[in-house]
Amino acid sequence: MEDKTNVMRLLDGKKIDYIAHDYTASGAVAGADVAAALGQDPGAVFKTLVTVSKSKKYYVFMVPVCGELNLKKAAAAVGEKNIAMIPQKELLPLTGYVHGGCSPIGMKKPFPVTIDASCENYETVCFSAGKIGRQVQMRPADLAKMVRLTVADVAD
Repeated sequence: MEDKTNVMRLLDGKKIDYIAHDYTASGAVAGADVAAALGQDPGAVFKTLVTVSKSKKYYVFMVPVCGELNLKKAAAAVGEKNIAMIPQKELLPLTGYVHGGCSPIGMKKPFPVTIDASCENYETVCFSAGKIGRQVQMRPADLAKMVRLTVADVAD
């Protein structure tokens, strides 16, 4: 039996369906390689990015692994004039997750989460299960049961 991550335990606690993926044996690091290791369309595999506004409000964005977060679109989506990526050294203290293993589920504090509108092209999406080498696959509607989720065009 595989070890469950905190994300998986939280999903189990809410009785939300998901598929767990482990790609640790593949050695994949880059997003496209992770998608290939999972046998998934790279457009359906999302990375989790954390940003901060000038007013020191934090926002989480999910974009396809082969895409980039458009900071202007992202700021507009959350009603801010501008936002910036947080420095990598701040990620663990702020979220409880390390770079490469950041999940929108189970962060130390519940931040608003915006997923790129391209998620609507897929029945399910994959994203980090909170640990490098582990992913969960689930319906975006089910993700919305776990976090304050908004869908918007935020990726390039």
